Amino acid sequence: MQDAGDRGDQAVSLALPPAAAGLFEGTTAASRLLRAELELCARLRGLAFGEPVRYVYNPLEYAWEMHSCYVNTYCHDGQDVLFLGMNPGPFGMAQTGVPFGEVAVVRDWLGVSGRVGRPAEEHPKRPIRGLDTPQSEVSGARFWGFFRRQCGAPAAFFRRCFVHNLCPLVFLSPSGKNLTPPELPAAQRDPLLRLCDEGLCQAVRALGASTVVGVGRLAEQRARRALGAAGMEVRVEGLMHPSPRNPLANKGWEGIARARLEELGILALLAP
Repeated sequence: MQDAGDRGDQAVSLALPPAAAGLFEGTTAASRLLRAELELCARLRGLAFGEPVRYVYNPLEYAWEMHSCYVNTYCHDGQDVLFLGMNPGPFGMAQTGVPFGEVAVVRDWLGVSGRVGRPAEEHPKRPIRGLDTPQSEVSGARFWGFFRRQCGAPAAFFRRCFVHNLCPLVFLSPSGKNLTPPELPAAQRDPLLRLCDEGLCQAVRALGASTVVGVGRLAEQRARRALGAAGMEVRVEGLMHPSPRNPLANKGWEGIARARLEELGILALLAP
């Protein structure tokens, strides 16, 4: 695989990331989580998607090197709070392999790096450029920007918290519109979310998290349903999604997030 900046027009698609070799022998929280993610990806390959979906990207395959850098750098035992997003955005995790992974934050604050390939099929309006992506993802900039201002250094955030997505896939329409899982027809959405629910349970077990904070209503609802059905005693709470599609988030998401996390007793865990 070539660096994102010098790969030309060559497309790179991975069935199983080469960097995963030897992963299954690991016993750390990071290796347990990466194994759970690989197992979910293997199950998701059995699904088929049709209209309105035309393109499906999986950054856990083509951006595995950056994703595993994120996990291996920041995932460790003792992280009892898991922030849970829904699925990658086209200018965030789709480019960087990091949940809510707005390029500038990933590069300049998290310090995550690595090679980025490309999906087998790309929409011409949504190319994968890795850290060379010129667009900024608003949700990611708001999410990580808040924690950057709150914590100062990444270590203060990741001391007790981690961030993960329920679904690793990006869905694009023929026009290039980003489609979230709730926007898919039930025949496509339901099998997808059932597998992602199972993957979430595996991820929570791998991390040993005792609290899951769903970022957005659907992430909260799926977490509550999946963990409850699995008989897992995990506290599930919700946090407003920072998406620009959300009018309330556009009126001061950071203040809303701060008040909510203080109410949940999580803000005190983020002190520098």
